[in-house]
Amino acid sequence: MQIDKLRGEQLDQLFDAILSLKDREECYKFFDDIATMSEIHSISQRLQVAKMLSEGSTYNVIEQETKASTATISRVKRCINYGNDGYKMVLERIMPGKAE
Repeated sequence: MQIDKLRGEQLDQLFDAILSLKDREECYKFFDDIATMSEIHSISQRLQVAKMLSEGSTYNVIEQETKASTATISRVKRCINYGNDGYKMVLERIMPGKAE
């Protein structure tokens, strides 16, 4: 895993902080403080791209609906196909029966 390069107390603390959030409103507050609008947009865009790829959408449709670049779409697709199944795990939890 690429993230293993960052593994340690600092990243553990970030993940523990995220796991401590109780609801969506707490997520909004925390992410508003910890990340820029651009960072939040990029992360949410990637998740939307992954969702659309798992539903069989074409690059053109994804590009039009999400405004993601083809490079971003390709990177997300590569993660879905060859990554650690993180997108699959999350998509199965938020849209049961719809993730590949």
